[in-house]
Amino acid sequence: MLGLKLPTDPRWVNIVEKNIEEILTDHAYCEQKAASTAISLIVSFPEYTELVQEMVALVKEEISHFKMVHDKIIERGWTMGRDRKDEYVLQIVKFFPKGGSRTMQLVHRLLYAALIEARSCERFRLLSEELEDKTLAEFYRNLMVSEANHYTMFLGFARQYGERKEVDAKWDELLAFEAEVMKNLGTSETIHG
Repeated sequence: MLGLKLPTDPRWVNIVEKNIEEILTDHAYCEQKAASTAISLIVSFPEYTELVQEMVALVKEEISHFKMVHDKIIERGWTMGRDRKDEYVLQIVKFFPKGGSRTMQLVHRLLYAALIEARSCERFRLLSEELEDKTLAEFYRNLMVSEANHYTMFLGFARQYGERKEVDAKWDELLAFEAEVMKNLGTSETIHG
């Protein structure tokens, strides 16, 4: 369903289980960044009324997810660590060339967002199925559904605002590029790394 060309090695969960505090901190920042992305799309493309309405709802949802993750950190007696660079996202957003029409810039941003949500969904599924901590596994199972909805929403908007055949070709190219990026990741206790 997600279209990802290279699945995460299930052994990634073993890395995560050795440092749950780190994955929760990274996850909290991912939720913040997702909310920021939605706000940025509102600011950058206010004339797309339907998109703006959906992004307002998404900001609320992502911030509520941030609070849920932050609460998990607090419940375990930890404090949230500092933000770190997301190597996955830094590499992915280099794929499309800068510039182009406003519409094409929007489509590119929507495709990036769809891909990030798809990979998050895939990682949450793995966590929900493989974590020994059943409370945390259930937590990730519930979040996985939201991520899948976000992925389909972003991809749907890209197809709505761009020319469908061109958008689908770009999506396939981006998925192939992401698979190459993923070959060098999956070795750290981060959502995407």
